Amino acid sequence: MDKNKQAMVQMKIERTMKALAKNRIPAVYAPTSAEAVEIVEGMMKEGDTISCGGTVTLRETGIRDLMLSGKYTFLDREAMNPEEVYQKTFSADVFLTSANAITEEGQLYNVDGRGNRVAAMIYGPKKVIVVAGINKIVRNVDEAIMRVKTTAAPPNALRQNMGTPCQTLGSCVGCKGSMAAGCDNDARMCCHYVVTSHQKTERIHVVLVGEELGY
Repeated sequence: MDKNKQAMVQMKIERTMKALAKNRIPAVYAPTSAEAVEIVEGMMKEGDTISCGGTVTLRETGIRDLMLSGKYTFLDREAMNPEEVYQKTFSADVFLTSANAITEEGQLYNVDGRGNRVAAMIYGPKKVIVVAGINKIVRNVDEAIMRVKTTAAPPNALRQNMGTPCQTLGSCVGCKGSMAAGCDNDARMCCHYVVTSHQKTERIHVVLVGEELGY
């Protein structure tokens, strides 16, 4: 990355973190995934009951390995009954996830199929840690909406072989419509739309990683 582009990226990161702080969403910056793991580890206590949403980012950073280290009581939906995990997650000490987009105006934008991830982000677990790569930063909610429809949903559908139009077309059929415009496929992943624009208490924390991670 040349110096000018690097400077522009750094300014974008600083704008985003400043805006998040203004909205009472504490944010820290980790230049690398390894540093992100250390930061996340410092935000949890041994013995904590933890859970997570469906996210590629936690795997790519190595944070999922930390969750599986034995230091915590991990409610792992890949190893347990998912429905049971979804219910128990609401009383967890820490919920870890990523975001579909983070705006430079300090908002978190997330779209869910079942709603368990966004539900836990909004209410329940004592602490929520959102880990996201700098590729998730967009200017505003309008860009966040389009990012999900064109950048996040298609590869996610392909990864899970959902059989939705975005998997085969490479973008959502509702790209030219409203936020909630989309297909009528039963496997549709885009069912619940949540914008977090402010917190009454500093429960949600963001770890922004200086790498491209997840979708």
